[in-house]
Amino acid sequence: MRVFHCLEEILAARGEHLGTSDWVEITQDRVNIFAEATDDHQWIHVDVDRAQSESPYGGPIAHGYLSLSLLPSLGWQIYSTEGARMGVNYGSNKVRFPAPVPVGARVRLSSVLLDADERPDGAVHMVVEQTLEIEGHPKPALVAETVSRVVY
Repeated sequence: MRVFHCLEEILAARGEHLGTSDWVEITQDRVNIFAEATDDHQWIHVDVDRAQSESPYGGPIAHGYLSLSLLPSLGWQIYSTEGARMGVNYGSNKVRFPAPVPVGARVRLSSVLLDADERPDGAVHMVVEQTLEIEGHPKPALVAETVSRVVY
């Protein structure tokens, strides 16, 4: 776990690999709960029998946005900004889903601090490359550049 205690520590870490999270299994229950929360009930995610017989993936796959939604919780395993008054998600510069995540697969997050700079309001603007790996798979499930603002 990488812990940043001040703005200067974040700025000094530009370009560094911040770490890797634990593996987490993508269960059908998690996929179904996500489908309920988002009203995205596409059969390739939630209809196990149909996905096994008709899907090119041989079974159900996780929603791409489910993969994206894991970044905050897995990111907390990688780094934190201790003592910050607040931190907010500012958006994403780029999000790609190179490979589907089959239900039952395990994924983990790897983070690199691509850039950080101080803004006139005293916040630090962080751009982090987030790569969600699929265990045993050559391509990642997700590669994203996330942007956040932290105020100490």
